[in-house]
Order: sequence, then structure tokens, then C-alpha cells
Amino acid sequence: MKPILIARQKECEQLADSLQSSRSEFVIICGRRRIGKTFLVDQFFNNEYDFTFVGAHKAKTVTQLRNFAKAIRQHSGKRPTPFLDWYDAFDALEEYLETLPKERKKTIFIDEMPWIDTSRSTFVEALENFWNGWANRRYDIVLIASGSATSWMADNLLENQGGLHNRITRRIYLEPFTLGEAEEYFKSQGFYWTRYDMLQCYMLTGGVPYYLSLLDPKLSVAQNIDVLCFSENGPLRKEFNELYPALFNHAENYIHIVTLLYQHKSGLTRKEIAQNTKINGKSLNTILENLEQCDFIDKMETFGRESNMVYRLVDFYTLFYFKFIAEKHKLDEQWWSHHLDDVGIRSWQGLCFELVCMKHHRQIKKALGISGMATSISTWSCPPDKENGTPGAQIDMIIERADRMIHLCEMKFSQKAYNITADYEKKLRDRMWLFDTRTKNKKSLVHTFVTTFGLGEGKHHSIVHSEVTMDDLFNS
Repeated sequence: MKPILIARQKECEQLADSLQSSRSEFVIICGRRRIGKTFLVDQFFNNEYDFTFVGAHKAKTVTQLRNFAKAIRQHSGKRPTPFLDWYDAFDALEEYLETLPKERKKTIFIDEMPWIDTSRSTFVEALENFWNGWANRRYDIVLIASGSATSWMADNLLENQGGLHNRITRRIYLEPFTLGEAEEYFKSQGFYWTRYDMLQCYMLTGGVPYYLSLLDPKLSVAQNIDVLCFSENGPLRKEFNELYPALFNHAENYIHIVTLLYQHKSGLTRKEIAQNTKINGKSLNTILENLEQCDFIDKMETFGRESNMVYRLVDFYTLFYFKFIAEKHKLDEQWWSHHLDDVGIRSWQGLCFELVCMKHHRQIKKALGISGMATSISTWSCPPDKENGTPGAQIDMIIERADRMIHLCEMKFSQKAYNITADYEKKLRDRMWLFDTRTKNKKSLVHTFVTTFGLGEGKHHSIVHSEVTMDDLFNS
């Protein structure tokens, strides 16, 4: 079935605006590996460019230049003189573009740009010269640059302190699909799955389009997970080994931090990360920023302490890899199907559902009828007080409203309606009291439950002020 462009309406609007503007445009397409950067550009432009070039992975400069010359020949119909360096290459590109009609925008798409910039090449300097000396002085050029190596894109383009400083006219950042967008994709590809099935797949794929494209509509969710993650040649079985090195320089530092955060599910502060990894200063700031930009980690305010941010690992594939693949190298190819009722899988589903809910806090606000109200999202925890004998507590998501009401959110993944027991009701009341006491809160507190299929009937449910269900999370 032919793939179609799902969602990405805002991104397409930015590309359309770049074609209609009265200036030359330098557009950067950013996002993690497998997110669909190339697919977006190819679909929007229908693969019709005045010039396009894709960098070759781990190819030497001489090979990159030869490929660039071939691309110019394919577009212009003329064989250029062999290039000695990237200055020659961009000079040839200018000469070709000068032959095209002046009354329209000329579109240039350079994909996998970080791969082009090989050791001791002059690519970045020549690109600066091409843009500043020629393209930026015109009104009719749209240069689109894309690449998965986030650290390279940031250092050399977005935060360039040289000739490309403040030259980027538009930055388009692609996020993973929401649940609603993932559902749109599933329907477009002939999946007849329930939302519960889609939610379980989202817990593995995280809405990354390429991962979704690997799913087979003829198989069940469990069978798909077995094929992708536990078969000998499953495409997601070894994805982790390629994922971080493809995105970041010195990937071992990035993996060190995500491994640490995996071991601390409730999150760590920047200070705690520095103490545990011995990575400090600008290096740590860069790593955390890059991981956050690629949606591998997220940071959330601590309630009452806005300056004390907590970082969490939120990449669903990485969480799955650490939990089920990294430590289980010699599994049978139907391991997932054979262990569906394991406690480990149920605890993983519970954790992932919490992350799904936090990523869909806008949908939760909409379900609560407070979309237009000013709110803040935070987390809160406190250690046990051994002297007073009071237990510790944690609330993963708190929605604080401008009208002085606070939602303490409980997120529960289950296969049927969730029932609140007497013991659990007492735990919720004790935690509410503890929250008031420790934070010196003076605002109204309510419990909001986010569940897959809602709450069951029972006298202990009166403690719940408002409910949000799985279906609400699928609403855009």
C-alpha cells in the first residue's frame, strides 16, 4: 500500500510559506532518527526539486564530491569539471541554478547533511560562502537541509557562531505522532485494531513513523512484537546499537545518561545526573538539550520548586530495549506471546501508560474542559520521614489551574474498568494530606483518574473528582 503523509499540517504550511516568501529561505528539518524528515519533504514537493543531494554514510570526501557532481549532471544534463573541494562543488551548483528561470523559487534539498561533512572537509565553510555570497542575496532560493545527527545540526547550523550565524530562516522540528495521529496512520494502512491494541503498540513505538511502518496488519500485537523484537533478524532487536551513534557524537555519554535515567524511573535532577555520571558543565548541558530535542528525555518542574527540574527517560523504544531485549539475548522467537501475563510486562505497561498520559497532557486538559485555562504541569515526591513515621509519596503528574484548583493525576493501565479498593482509597487520602502538609498548599485538591476503560462501580470511587479514559487520549 502506498504510504501517505499523516499529520504534519503545520510543517507543510511552513514549507509552503517558504515558497511564497519574498526572500531566499534556509530551512532546517530537525528530528530524531526514523521520524520521517525525508518523507515529509519528498511528499510535500512530490520528489520534484531543482537540485537534490543525499550525503553518503561514512564515505570519504572524494566520494561525496563525486556523488555531488553526479547529482548536478542529472539535474543540468551537463558533466561538470571534477571538483577539488566543496568550494568547486558549490560554484558548479551556482552556475547551474543561474540557468533556471528567475521568476520562480528554486528548491534545493540536501539530505543527511552531517554525513557530508567528513573529517577535514571544507563543506561547512563552502556552504557558508554559497549562502552568504550568493543565495542569501537573492529572493528565489529555498535551501532545505536535513539530517539525523542532532548534535551536528545544532553545532554547525542552528548555533553556528561563524558565517551561518542567524542565517537559518525557518526551523521545522518533527515530533513523534500522538495517539490520534498514530490511529490515523493505522487506519490508512488497513489495520483493524482496537484502540487498546494501538495503545499497546504505542508503548513500543512511541509514535515514531518508521517503527509504525514495520507493523504488519495481518498479525496480532503480540505477534508483531515477537517479529520485530525477538526474532533473530528483527529490525528493532538491534536498533538500539544504531540509534544513538547515528544521532550524536560521543554517543557513549548519551547512552550513559539514558541508562542512568532508566535506573531511576521517577527521574533525576541535573545535579544528580552530574554526580552519577561525572559529566559536568557545558558538556552535560549539550547532552541533555540534545536528548530532550530528540524526545528521548523530558524535564518537568517539581511542584512548588519551579527551578528544580526533574529529567526522565521517556523514549518508549529505549525503555523497551532496556527492559526486554538488552538482558534477554537468548530468547525464543515467541517470547512476548509466551509471557503476556508476566508481572514484568504488566509493570512495564503501567509505567509506559503513565508516560503516554504525560505526553498527552493537552488531551487530558481537553477532556477536563480546561483547554483554554492557564495551567502548569509538574511532578512531586517526598522521602519517608523516619522520625515521624510518615511514608514517602510520589505524584507523577500534577495539573495546577489558574483558578486555584490542583488535579492530582492517577494513571492506571488495565484490561477492564479499574476498581478502587478500600486500602487504595485510604492511601489516596493519606497522600493528599501529606501533599498539603509538605508543600503547605492552600489550593483545592482533587483526584483525577486516567484509565484505559474508566472506573468500575464501587463505594470507594467517591474520592475521584474527574475521569479521563483512553479514548480521550486519542482525541486531537
